Amino acid sequence: MGRFTYSGAGVDIDREEKVVKTLIETMKARKDRIAIGDLELVLCTDGVGSKVIVANEMKKWDTIGIDCMAMNVNDALVMGARPLAFVDYLAMERMDERMAEEIAKGLKAGAEKAGVEIIGGETATLPEIIKGFDLAGTCVGVVERNIPAGIKEGDVIIGMRSSGIHSNGYTLARKVFTENGYDFHDEMEGIGIIGYALLEPTRIYVREIIELWENVEVKGIAHVTGGGLRKIKRMAPHVHFVIENPMEPQPVFRIIQKLGNVSVEEMYQTFNMGMGMAVVVDKKDVDTSLDILNRYVEAEVVGKIERGEGVSIPSLGIKI
Repeated sequence: MGRFTYSGAGVDIDREEKVVKTLIETMKARKDRIAIGDLELVLCTDGVGSKVIVANEMKKWDTIGIDCMAMNVNDALVMGARPLAFVDYLAMERMDERMAEEIAKGLKAGAEKAGVEIIGGETATLPEIIKGFDLAGTCVGVVERNIPAGIKEGDVIIGMRSSGIHSNGYTLARKVFTENGYDFHDEMEGIGIIGYALLEPTRIYVREIIELWENVEVKGIAHVTGGGLRKIKRMAPHVHFVIENPMEPQPVFRIIQKLGNVSVEEMYQTFNMGMGMAVVVDKKDVDTSLDILNRYVEAEVVGKIERGEGVSIPSLGIKI
């Protein structure tokens, strides 16, 4: 079997970036923040993607709400905003009370982890559009820090461990398994039941990030989602993010890479590869930052800022 790629599986991230650019240019304006009196607010909206297909296959829906919450509140943090409130949108092929109850359990658990209130939501029955269900949400946050700002040569990049695949790259991940003859209910050495490994919920980083920026100057935050390393360079376009010590990917990534004959560069442009969040701080704040972050999640120095542009992992020969 040939080499698997994300675009070959049906998701072209280059074309996706062009579509987003077209939308922004057509709408003529885009602001990251909305000022209301003395407050600046942000709005984030996102869904869970094709991870819902795995949830349906496994008939396990109690964690997918955590994913939806995480994808939104983690994005709010990137803009220096404390998440405050959340609304969800649940579309179903047909109304299923048990499924809805299990999804709600995950949303509630995610809200508790993120410290936000779920203040509303909407449901829809769309049998001609939806197969199974789709879940999306929107989060409002209040800006507490001016982020990103002040990133310069010599600053340090700290990575925070992901819980697994999180909620991106599932079109590729699913095809790697299914087109190699595996069922999501099959068991594999190193990850156990495939479907359960794929459903490991997205980590929520709210508490650790807020405590961090209350104690040190956080210059930039990257939520490593779809596009992988590309999300890191969004923090600053005209510096070089050098990842000298990449975090060790979880076994599920190694299995996908080997089973699908996926290139290293493709893996790092599709998945988080073990690092779900990254922050940039001054080198004088590294020890304090690690002390704070490691109370919540495994965190370590992964690199530094140099002159230049883009993101690179020299040990793997990757430059994006």
